[in-house]
Amino acid sequence: MQTAANVLVGLVAAFHVYVMVLEMFLWERKPGRELSGFDADMARATAPLAANQGLYNGFLAAGLIWGLIAADPTGYRVQVFFLICVVVAGAYGGATANRRILFAQALPGAVTLAAVLAAG
Repeated sequence: MQTAANVLVGLVAAFHVYVMVLEMFLWERKPGRELSGFDADMARATAPLAANQGLYNGFLAAGLIWGLIAADPTGYRVQVFFLICVVVAGAYGGATANRRILFAQALPGAVTLAAVLAAG
């Protein structure tokens, strides 16, 4: 169970790295505009906001990676903390920005949190 939980944590971390890159570096290019649905003018106008969001996604990924490499009990506790952050951020984003965030961020975070807790 521990291996499965670690793989899930790694996948959630990789997702947040991917979103960070899209929001911080590719927002005004095709991949970022496809994600947001914005035209070039709106993407340019919202790029600083997207970069800020991307930075937060990077912090989530960094915390999850830290949780994977830190020795227990620290690693376990860090994973639980950052997965709770992922779920809360996903729920908030789903409620306030786009319902897809519930399924792309909150649900995988919750499933991974359950796996980490079961393995713990």
